[in-house]
Amino acid sequence: MAGEPEHRRVGPGDVRAPYDVFWAAPESRAVWAALAEPVLRAVARCDAERSRVASALRDRITAPVYSVADRFASWERVVRRMEPGRPGEDLYPISAYGNDLRSRDALEELMRALPVAAAAGAPGRLPTRLDVRFDAAGVPDPERSLRPWIRPANEEPGAELGAWWTRKPVRAPWDG
Repeated sequence: MAGEPEHRRVGPGDVRAPYDVFWAAPESRAVWAALAEPVLRAVARCDAERSRVASALRDRITAPVYSVADRFASWERVVRRMEPGRPGEDLYPISAYGNDLRSRDALEELMRALPVAAAAGAPGRLPTRLDVRFDAAGVPDPERSLRPWIRPANEEPGAELGAWWTRKPVRAPWDG
């Protein structure tokens, strides 16, 4: 039926809808829906370059794991989880928070790899808008009180960390 998602067979008799990378990330979905074809092609190239899975497995994947789209959506989801008045919709362990901060690091790198049209357009503005909301939903954490549970991927002496690593949530999303 037109407008319905295509379904894929996972195993004998098992039919599932494809993974929706933008679940609970409406702003990311809107930005993605408006991307121009050249930007989408550049994103696809970026995803292909980052995808390092066996060819037999690659053919069965409907969306790249840790895709550019996923990085945008995961950052939006963690920001939404932290905002006051937003109930926790599912289990969110503190380890997921660390993964989301590392995902934000990766998003920063990915933005440098995308064409200027993406960085200067809506895709470039979305992380900045989400960062402002992240800052508003957090407080400075100069003592890095979350370090026993979360660590940046690059914690070398002198390594410059994103500002998101220097804050902690006012309302911790892993507390439910």
